[in-house]
Amino acid sequence: MNNLNELVTLLNKYYLTLSSAESLTGGLFAKTMTEVKGASKFYKGGFVTYMTEEKVRLLGISYDYIDKYGVVSQEIAMQMASNAKNLTKSDLCVSFTGNAGPDAMENKPVGLVYIGIAYFQNVIVGKYQFFGSRNEIRKQCVNVAINCLIDLIKKYFSH
Repeated sequence: MNNLNELVTLLNKYYLTLSSAESLTGGLFAKTMTEVKGASKFYKGGFVTYMTEEKVRLLGISYDYIDKYGVVSQEIAMQMASNAKNLTKSDLCVSFTGNAGPDAMENKPVGLVYIGIAYFQNVIVGKYQFFGSRNEIRKQCVNVAINCLIDLIKKYFSH
């Protein structure tokens, strides 16, 4: 988590708030953020929607959308990030959906992950193929998200 300090510095410097919508990471991103002293200045909170029905109930994603694209998809990552950003009224929101294993799901391989970031009225999504144990995949997700957030803040918020 060597870049965590850089992310926290940037969030505080530009007075940005952050939230999260997690599935396969099971709250690991939220845990990582809240381990930082003073996290309440920038981290608003998040949703852990591990089961599909919770993505529908808490984040307002329609079953039709899930049936069309599958939960492990760019489209669901976009909806998760956008809807959670709106619900928390944060400046940035990161989402995680994917398959940490042990078996393929929706005919998608173990380690396939989509990480979304909502900012302003935009959402970007990255598609990743990670390798390792369930926990190693989850940790890789959080590390990649931190780096993506740093890059995005430097690109769009530093004037």
